[in-house]
Formats: sequence, C-alpha cells, structure tokens
Amino acid sequence: MFLDSYYSDNSGELSFTRAQASHFAKRVAGDFNPIHDEDNKRFCVPGDLLFSVLLANVGLSQKMRFEFAGMINESSCLLIDIKSPTELAVIDCKGKVYMDVKRSGETTKDEVLISQVTKNYVHFSGMNFPHIMVPLMKSKDIMINPTRPLVIYECMELDFTRLDLTAPTVELTDSIIEVEGKRGNVTLHFCFKENGEIVGTGSKRMVMSGLKPYCQDSIDDLVSRFNERKDKFNAINN
Repeated sequence: MFLDSYYSDNSGELSFTRAQASHFAKRVAGDFNPIHDEDNKRFCVPGDLLFSVLLANVGLSQKMRFEFAGMINESSCLLIDIKSPTELAVIDCKGKVYMDVKRSGETTKDEVLISQVTKNYVHFSGMNFPHIMVPLMKSKDIMINPTRPLVIYECMELDFTRLDLTAPTVELTDSIIEVEGKRGNVTLHFCFKENGEIVGTGSKRMVMSGLKPYCQDSIDDLVSRFNERKDKFNAINN
C-alpha cells in the first residue's frame, strides 16, 4: 500500500521515524503544523497517520469511532491490541493506550478502497488550517497562540451505509466551534460521496488550548508563515 514508506512493521510492532511521519503530514495530508517537523523538540506523529496505519492493518468497518489518548513520537513502539471483534486499541510495549477504537457492521480489507478512503480523508483533514480554522476562530473573536500553535486531535467517527465502494470523496458539511476561557473545541462534520450519492458521514473533533483574543495581523502572519513552509517544502520535494 501507499503507506509502506511511512511506517515500519517489525513482526507486529509498529514504529515511525521523524522523517516518515513528517513526510506523511506534508506530502499526503498537506499538514504543515510545525509539531510534525523532523527537528521540532515537541515533535509528534500525526493522528491521521496512526488512523491510516490502523485501517491498513485491521480493515475498514461500516461504523468506527477513534479516540486519541496520547501523543506518539519516534521512540514509540506500538501494538494493535484486538480485545474483541468490536473493540481494539493501539498500545505501546508497556500497555499505555494511544488510541481506542470501537467498530461495528461489515468490515472490508479491500486495499484499494482503504487506500482511497484514507487518502481522501487525510487530504480533507489536513486542510483544516487555514481554510476552515481561521474563519471559525474569527467568528468567536479568538485564535490559537501564533508563536506556539497547538491543536490536538481528540476523536473521529465514520459511518458508512455500505462498503461496496471504489473511490468515495470527502466533503465538509458543517463546522462548529465552542469556546470556554482559553480552551476551545472544534467539530467538523463531513460526508463521503460516490457518483454524487452520499454513502457515509463522519465527524472529527479537535481541542485548542492557550487561546488569545483574535488579531488579524497575527493571523495573517501565521497564515503567511504556513504558506511559506508549504511552498518551500514543495519546491524541494516536487
């Protein structure tokens, strides 16, 4: 699968190098969050990479809920713990949980379909900033800290009506932001479409912390730095 170059599987032990995780974030997701840079002291593996690797290993079920419980770095050695047909978890070698998963309905291990679902979802997910997040923050007159932007993936859900699909695309259907003090929650609702038909729905929830009053100049600078990082990476790697 297309994921093979973005992680290692040593007899069921999953791991990620900084380069693998960083390149996935930028090349596949279009996510230029500095926390996924190879040289960042606070480096962590993108949640969308963990999600994609999990699907590649256990298959895609009609209904799935993913709860992220910890940040993964290049020293993490992970295992998929299948507790029952409907519950599983991603844990490290000491038993610490990084992701809880619940699933139901039919399951497919069709590699082509799973690749299409993950590629299209991850590309959609990586477009959160600035296209979706900036208008949401402006609507509530708040923003993330421009010097240490931090948005944490909390959970996501998928709900397909059927799995006899080939290449479902992903579209945003709604976006909601809730703010309480310096903390905010963002929920994105989306749908999967194939040949114009809605064949599934989903949601993604993120947590923002250290919020500040909205400042257009600071946001413009943050977006400008984001675009510069994107252009620089694409110039070197295309």
